Amino acid sequence: MAISSERMVVPVKDEAAHILVVDDDRRIRGLLRTFLHESGFRVSLAESAAEARERMNGLTFDMLILDVMMAGQNGIDFARELRGTSNVPILMLSARAEVDHRIEGLESGVDDYLPKPFEPRELLLRIESILRRRLPEAEVSSELSLGQCTFHVDRGELKREGETIRLTTRERELMQIFARQPGKTINRGDLGQASAGGGARAIDVQINRLRRKIETDPATPVYLQTVRGAGYILYTD
Repeated sequence: MAISSERMVVPVKDEAAHILVVDDDRRIRGLLRTFLHESGFRVSLAESAAEARERMNGLTFDMLILDVMMAGQNGIDFARELRGTSNVPILMLSARAEVDHRIEGLESGVDDYLPKPFEPRELLLRIESILRRRLPEAEVSSELSLGQCTFHVDRGELKREGETIRLTTRERELMQIFARQPGKTINRGDLGQASAGGGARAIDVQINRLRRKIETDPATPVYLQTVRGAGYILYTD
């Protein structure tokens, strides 16, 4: 797993999902912490199942990323133990990619199984997929505040300081998609399918047009931000 130094850092907010990384490899823990933090998540670390239990005694986590091969209790046994008392989502990582090993991991009750080595973008997409499935859907606000702009979700109406800003049909659809998942990364494929907006390039063009209508400085967006290698995210006030 290689982390690019050119990644755009997403601000970590208090309501961001909190992920516990459990791995006895110090280097992997560090890489995952950096990557996940830059992707907008809160991150805690543990080097063993025992340390993970201590972390979970004092904190509530939205998800665990759990390695299989660890000193002491292995990840599969720890996952089985957790499933007796907790429904916390678990993504299991392992250098053992054989079918039997993947089946054993999934049978332990984890939500997904990702063989090592893996691409950071795939890891991020799997995390987002698990959280979408497991976290309750947030109540959709009828109106979003975006600095000088407001967006009325049901009407698909964008205003800047009370003056209506014209949106195309595709721009309106994109804004309504973001409004249903504020603060969540949405990949280009999902945006294209949901808005019938074409391929990735077409989505990028529409996003740039939206930024010119929303942002004070479109070149350094505050609200509609890029998550490098994954998609886009809309922050609100």
